[in-house]
Amino acid sequence: MNQIINMIIRQVMNQLIRRGISAGINQAGKMGKRGKQPPMGEIDDYGNPVQGQQQLTPEERQQRRAMREERRRHKQAMQATRKMSKF
Repeated sequence: MNQIINMIIRQVMNQLIRRGISAGINQAGKMGKRGKQPPMGEIDDYGNPVQGQQQLTPEERQQRRAMREERRRHKQAMQATRKMSKF
């Protein structure tokens, strides 16, 4: 009887630990998004907002592409961590 209770307690604890790890990873991922604010637009002479597309230099394009690739790799690593934490 004692072995059965220990087995059930162990399974419940594993599930709680797994959920806690997933919740912590999700919160850590949200922290980076929290500080970002949309850029302020320019205002013309009459006080109207101006929405213009700015041309990017090749260096800026390359930097943005590198950032996207790094985010993708980070996301894949987090998914792999979640898979490995499941028992």
